[in-house]
Amino acid sequence: MKLRSVKITPIAFRDPPLLNAAGIHEPYALRSIIELESDTGQIGLGESYGDASFLRLTSALQPSLVGLDPFDLNGLRARVQKVVSGTRVEAGAEFLLAPGTDPVKNAQKLFSAFEVAMLDMQARSLDRPLVDMLGGRVRDEVPFSAYLFFKYAHHIDADYPADAWGETLTPEQLVVQAQTMVDRHGFGSFKLKGGVLPPDQELASIQALARHFPGKPLRIDPNGNWSLPTAIEMGRKLEGLLEYYEDPCPTLADMAELHRATGMPLATNMVVTDMAQFRENVAANGCQIILSDHHYWGGLRETQLLARMCEVFGMGLSMHSNSHLGISLMAMTHLAASVPLLSYACDTHYPWLDPAEEVIQGGQLRFHEGAIVLGEAPGLGVDIDQDALARLHQQFLECGIRSRNDAAQMRKYQPEWGGQAPRF
Repeated sequence: MKLRSVKITPIAFRDPPLLNAAGIHEPYALRSIIELESDTGQIGLGESYGDASFLRLTSALQPSLVGLDPFDLNGLRARVQKVVSGTRVEAGAEFLLAPGTDPVKNAQKLFSAFEVAMLDMQARSLDRPLVDMLGGRVRDEVPFSAYLFFKYAHHIDADYPADAWGETLTPEQLVVQAQTMVDRHGFGSFKLKGGVLPPDQELASIQALARHFPGKPLRIDPNGNWSLPTAIEMGRKLEGLLEYYEDPCPTLADMAELHRATGMPLATNMVVTDMAQFRENVAANGCQIILSDHHYWGGLRETQLLARMCEVFGMGLSMHSNSHLGISLMAMTHLAASVPLLSYACDTHYPWLDPAEEVIQGGQLRFHEGAIVLGEAPGLGVDIDQDALARLHQQFLECGIRSRNDAAQMRKYQPEWGGQAPRF
């Protein structure tokens, strides 16, 4: 079996006006959909970043994959290394907050995108779920957490109607948002994207959640937008309210000092994003929980290695998320089902996806009591809706966005916005 065709389709889908430390989400999020087909007619699917720099990498890699055995992941790695070493790609504007746009990670994210598609093809050819390619499942369902955001009611410049979630800028509005997430999806834990409003307002929001959902695990992620003194002060005020404290400070040194000062368990997807940083973190004891992301950690099997390293060094493990569709969610699910160490419910932006914007057949995936159930379908367990893919590709062509820039979008609302970090 050899790869006969490699199709890469950039798409854009509607993204709500969600606030974060860098600014605000643009009206459209970008992704790329990968479709492999073998000479035997077998397919394999993947989903990854859709910014201009990543698409240049995929286009450069694409011709060299034709004729490759889909089981030859070492061959894929060699081709990826050749392309990355010969391609100059500039850094994305958001890479400090979104490590997947960091050009240092070009090889990892490019390999991951096609590794998922090749593993999907392998599994389909054997009529087995993809998790079996990863050693088999240790759990049949994977828990996810409600991902809460402060947000505006509508985009300043969207060419489509406002979303149904409405504004969330107060603790009371946040509780309504969280309860809606529970009612729709059954989530049993909550993560708040912080670093947006003054810290005491975000503290009040966590306190409101704790009152409304007594005993439920809570987290806050200021995305490095709090200085060390602020993070220490807020950590003491948040004591007893949080399951873990995620990336309040921008550096590993600050996180280590914060842990010494408060004793709180700290999580990160910002200061530990590769094995070199993992080694530094072990020495510093800065973060006790690693939030993995196969899209920039180098794929599913590399993330399994990370899980084993966390186990060896007594760290917790969960998963980071960015705006994504069902192919990515299922890749996360198969991976999380394969690792014995999964300490916390995983992050996902998926509930923010407009159901009409999903690219897989059958529409949006459903959560069962806050979890995705794996099932027995071969491969990832999803297939492409070609009409939806064509529509989302046309949306990409028309939306005018080619690289994510939350700060530039925020300046449309606040012209003086600087985006400096830490802000508080």
